[in-house]
Amino acid sequence: MTRSQRLVLAIAVLASFVAFLDGSVITVALPAITAELGGGLSLQQWVVDAYLITLGSLMLLAGSLSDVFGRILVLRLGLIGFGITSVMCALAPTGEFLIVARALQGVSGALLVPSSLALILATFRGPAQGKAIGLWTAWTSAAFLVGPVLGGLFIDLASWRLVFAINVLPILVTLWLLALLGARNERIAGVPIDYLGAVLGVVGLGLPVFALIEQANYGLASPIIWAPLAIGVLAFAGFIQRQRVAPSPMMPLGLFRVRNFAVGNIATVLIYGALSLGTFVLAVFLQETAGYSATLAGAALLPVIVLNIALSPLFGSLAGRFGPRLFMTIGPILGGVGFLLMLRIDASADYLTAVLPGIAVFGLGLSITVAPLTAAVLGSISSRQAGIGSAVNNALSRIAGLVAIALLGVIVGSELDLDGFHRGLVVTAVLLIIGGVVSAIGIRNAPAADGAAASGEQARPGGGEQTDVHQRGGDDKPEEQA
Repeated sequence: MTRSQRLVLAIAVLASFVAFLDGSVITVALPAITAELGGGLSLQQWVVDAYLITLGSLMLLAGSLSDVFGRILVLRLGLIGFGITSVMCALAPTGEFLIVARALQGVSGALLVPSSLALILATFRGPAQGKAIGLWTAWTSAAFLVGPVLGGLFIDLASWRLVFAINVLPILVTLWLLALLGARNERIAGVPIDYLGAVLGVVGLGLPVFALIEQANYGLASPIIWAPLAIGVLAFAGFIQRQRVAPSPMMPLGLFRVRNFAVGNIATVLIYGALSLGTFVLAVFLQETAGYSATLAGAALLPVIVLNIALSPLFGSLAGRFGPRLFMTIGPILGGVGFLLMLRIDASADYLTAVLPGIAVFGLGLSITVAPLTAAVLGSISSRQAGIGSAVNNALSRIAGLVAIALLGVIVGSELDLDGFHRGLVVTAVLLIIGGVVSAIGIRNAPAADGAAASGEQARPGGGEQTDVHQRGGDDKPEEQA
């Protein structure tokens, strides 16, 4: 890599790492937050979902903003905004203030992810681009896994507030690297911004989430619950229709005509929804019921991190040779078995005998899954659509986590006791297993392409046929690349 390419990759990784780290580090901080600010399970849900609502619903819009105003400017604004809102979260005097600050933090986070990926796509070409995207994906995945461990250390050694304040340092480093890069802020003329679609997306996600979280307090028969739920469902339907007719849709529906892209994203929703739900209930239960410190609760997931670092490259390579279908089938099902093994956990939650076996099996299953899943989704569409494809996949994974946490009260009840914890484990396992079954039925490996062999080309690692969906609207059909 050239010096500027190394700088771009470092900037993109750091910017996205901060956004994704903040989404996962919060799980072990929730008991400490409610111990100080009150609010119980409802506040814990809102602290997670307020961030995910704005992050997931605005991530696709941010891609258009980076085209119109320039990716460097949008990335810089996102970093500054994320730093300011992180300080607001760290200084939050009440639970309500923290929820608002988290929502604003999600807005800034939405600006970071698409802009950082767009920077990579504009800087790298050919095989180097695939490698750079792979490194970017690996580090953002690592943020999701490392977060609980770092959060536990911050909470036990200082305060839950440090979980947010610590963001300031990597943000300052990233802003410094941007200054060193010295790249021009290039804009793309004539790109429309779908503000109506953005509003419909936020309302269509936010109001149903409000209803799901607060139904435990008001009941489904209350107009405070059913009215927002009905409006939200209508808004979400309007969002889908808007994507069909918008001249430049945030989420081109034509992409979902590509089999592996569509099935891979369904699997993403199931798997990442399960990850959010499972890690949430595990981190909170180990602290509030089993008496683990925040550090120990976060460290409980260390085997998952070690297995992912050690094995993900191996399974990524194997998926490149044999196709992703087998790995996307076995991995989630094995992860589901891991959560079923955790049903042996009781109120004492002995780590070696009750927690570790399930964690280890889950970690192995996740290691088998992540790289092949990414390859299946992005390998099924043309390289010039990798940016929007990755943005859609990332947005759906965050939305899946958002919905899973919103449903927590329905699954576990008003308190996370032992019975509720076990119900959460079962639902997590079922989601993972269904994700494996969906992959087994729907994912297609690349055929042994004689034509590709004759021309000296290799099949794409994602499996299936690589297609190019022109973005004139949601009804476009994929056309085979020559």
